[in-house]
Amino acid sequence: MAHSICILGGGFGGLYTALALSKLDWEETPHEIVLIDQRDRFVFAPLLYELVTGELQTWEIAPPYEELVANTGIRFHQSGIDNIDINAQTVELTDGESLRYDRIVLALGGETPMDMAPGVAEHAIPFRSLEDAYRLKDKLRQLENDNLEKIRVAIVGGGYSGVEIACKIAERLGDKGRVRIVERANQILQSSPEFNRKAALDALNEKNVWIDYETTVTEVTANSFSMSYKDKVDTLPVDIVLWTVGSKVSPALDALDLPRNERGQFTIAPTLQVIDYPHVFALGDLADGPDADGKSVPPTAQSALQQADYAAWNIWASLSDRPLLPFRYQHLGEMMTLGTDNATLTGLGIKLEGNLAHVVRRLTYLYRMPTLDHQIRVGINWLTQPVQELLTGLSK
Repeated sequence: MAHSICILGGGFGGLYTALALSKLDWEETPHEIVLIDQRDRFVFAPLLYELVTGELQTWEIAPPYEELVANTGIRFHQSGIDNIDINAQTVELTDGESLRYDRIVLALGGETPMDMAPGVAEHAIPFRSLEDAYRLKDKLRQLENDNLEKIRVAIVGGGYSGVEIACKIAERLGDKGRVRIVERANQILQSSPEFNRKAALDALNEKNVWIDYETTVTEVTANSFSMSYKDKVDTLPVDIVLWTVGSKVSPALDALDLPRNERGQFTIAPTLQVIDYPHVFALGDLADGPDADGKSVPPTAQSALQQADYAAWNIWASLSDRPLLPFRYQHLGEMMTLGTDNATLTGLGIKLEGNLAHVVRRLTYLYRMPTLDHQIRVGINWLTQPVQELLTGLSK
């Protein structure tokens, strides 16, 4: 009987685990790989910001799963998760189908908590998914068409996501924009290298983005938001509030009775197996555990990409009586977009900012895209786009 491997979640952790599994030598071990996600497209999240400015198109950063898994032996199933029975080793899906598994991968990723202040869920926009990007684009387009004198945007959270989207929006709106970042700490990008932080501050200053430090948002309404600074609350008019702070494990996994930390993440061994449950693997935002050297693993796309290769190997090894490998995290650096043709990066002894960093960032992400076919299609489009734009300009 074929071994069944069920992968829940098609983000960096889940999709890349499935693709890595499909490339291993299964000749002596009959198997089935099932990838489950409620959406029909993979989202290359680090490039989601480029949708807002129109630099990239949906097909480039969000290819359909069916296209990515074609000719790999992976079966993609679009559905939500209804129930997981760890003891019976079954998964009930929201479309009514039931799946049995020998190994399961929990890779649903995190969600932005929208209950951190009154009115956030009703009026603020998170920025994690394709739907979030579309919602933001539609709102910006509507405000631009209204020909307002000012378009006021508040971005809650001064981490990577908040800074990157602030730069993109400020650049898109130009002189019309009144963009501000609200950060509860005394600096932005707290975990970032000083080089990146300085480059980001320079870019934000150049784009006239205001930063409110040591400030928390206490309420959001349809056209205003309230901020608390040193026990004083101010209420300001606003057109868009973006919520980029916090992360929580997907509610679809709330009922799972597995070891967790205080943040609700599943506790894993260096082999990426949930403690005391060797047939359950967890990776990405929803997992917490040291690597082989005892280092903590940050909840980033870079980590999930690296974990995917180890998860695939260890699943294969556990089903073919081979030794499992403990995960070793390698910090390869950090990259941020700071507007069109501007970025910053540090890592592996390199520090870059400006246009060259922008080019390196794009090439790095092109290399990281999930399949060679997609890399080629996107790469050709990026190479020919300047020529197409030139010809379009000449024809006008």
